[in-house]
Amino acid sequence: MEQGGIQLDQGNFSCLDLLKDRVNIPCGHSYCMNCIKHHWEGEDQRRIPSCPQCRKEFKPRPELEKSIMLAALVEDLKKTGLQAAPADHCYAGPEDVACDVCTGRKRKAVKSCLVCLVSYCENHLQPHYDVPGLKKHKLVDPSKMLQENICSRHDEAMKIFCRTDQQCICYLCTMEEHKGHETVPAAAERDEKKKELQLSRQQIHQRIQDQEKDVKLLQQEVEAINVFADKAVEDSEKIFTELIRLLQERSSEVKQQIRSQQETEVSRVKDVQEKLEQEITELKRKDAELEQLSHTEDHTQFLLNYPSLPALRESTHSSSINIRPLRHFEDVTAAVTELRDKLQDVLRDTWTKISLMVTDVNVLLSEPEPKTRDGFLKFSQIITLDPNTLNRFLLLSEGKRKVTFVNHEQSYPDHPDRFDGLCYQVLSTESLTECCYWEVEWRGGGAVAVSYKNISRTERLGSNDQSWSLYCDRNSYTFHHNNIKTTLARPVSSRIGVYLDQTAGILCFYSVSETMTLLHRVQTRFTQPLHAAIRLCFSFSCPDGSSAEFIKL
Repeated sequence: MEQGGIQLDQGNFSCLDLLKDRVNIPCGHSYCMNCIKHHWEGEDQRRIPSCPQCRKEFKPRPELEKSIMLAALVEDLKKTGLQAAPADHCYAGPEDVACDVCTGRKRKAVKSCLVCLVSYCENHLQPHYDVPGLKKHKLVDPSKMLQENICSRHDEAMKIFCRTDQQCICYLCTMEEHKGHETVPAAAERDEKKKELQLSRQQIHQRIQDQEKDVKLLQQEVEAINVFADKAVEDSEKIFTELIRLLQERSSEVKQQIRSQQETEVSRVKDVQEKLEQEITELKRKDAELEQLSHTEDHTQFLLNYPSLPALRESTHSSSINIRPLRHFEDVTAAVTELRDKLQDVLRDTWTKISLMVTDVNVLLSEPEPKTRDGFLKFSQIITLDPNTLNRFLLLSEGKRKVTFVNHEQSYPDHPDRFDGLCYQVLSTESLTECCYWEVEWRGGGAVAVSYKNISRTERLGSNDQSWSLYCDRNSYTFHHNNIKTTLARPVSSRIGVYLDQTAGILCFYSVSETMTLLHRVQTRFTQPLHAAIRLCFSFSCPDGSSAEFIKL
């Protein structure tokens, strides 16, 4: 610290107490009077008094007198605040915004000025509160992004928004490359965007409310399914007990069917419930992001970050859940009672009826299957192909939407997801939504398929129970699943449409031309997330390579 041109460094003092009476000894060092007296008096009396620091000896023992200059200096320091140095927490660390005006060790900035494009500490900010011209400047929380507000070409503040090119520009840009474009002040554009943001938040809030109601309804249905299933099991057991040994085996089978269907329905309902809860969480997170952006006072930062916000997607579920009437397993009980009355002569026919009634318990009503191509297009999903699964004899193009068979192996890096050997296949990057539709344009020969992600990388699509595949060539279609081949007698077209309703367990393949022709329909229960898939092979009709492309709908 400097005071009156004299450098005072506390490290030069052997005694650390600056506030006591200071004395000088002949060697020039200074000590608190009590400290030096205590030192000399504590030494061996036979020893000659010496300086504790330089060890110079004094004989005889010098008289100690108060240092008038040091005393005056200490008093001055006390008045000007020796202890007033900023604490370490006032200085800017690696994560803090530093004051642009401070020299030497910089202090933390408390505000950034959008007009000056400078960040200020508390001391250097004061003119913005005192000087009339500076009071009009826009102050915001400290920001490290101020330089992004400067036009890289003209080194001017970007206070204008070009609606034509959707970017922030400076006033010089309006006279050059943005001349004639539709431009508005950045603040005005921010206000418009903020209105859109608020509308999006309102939509999110409404969707959250709707889906919270659906979650509650689904929970009630889970409880109802369990109650009615338990009741059906109880009634069935009582009835089958009366059939003695002849019907004991049938009783056990009915119980197992009911429990199996109960588990299936509860699982399906809980799956939908869980997805709704996940979507609610995602909507709340997105709302928090929108709220945080809405509070951004920096117009430029607001507009720079606004385009990165993902558009609000349509919900993957209806705003209300369709529930079948609460009959559930009552028909099962009636059928079992009828079986008891008719006994052996009607056992076989009635047993078939019981099985049908159990499997017909379906709480969630699926979306009605579309009847026209426009209806299918409402469920269209954009699909891209995953390079990590791509066989080395395949090439991707068209933004990873098209795959082509080539006659020479490509040098792709090793990856555990990559299809190997003769499995000229690839999976989609995205998992498929609950209800979706897509179209594939194909040339040569290959298969359009859906598959679980964990399918074996050395098995062809359709050769196991984890994939469903429609093979296409110039003359025919064949459907493959679990190594079972089904030949389809349908007109061949170069475009295949695929409709999937995972909740209902429906998978349909269509031939798409001027009309849509159903090629094959699958009714099953999907137990894992599904991915779209393609398998290609060499075709003499396409010497330059067979191909398949997911069409933008």
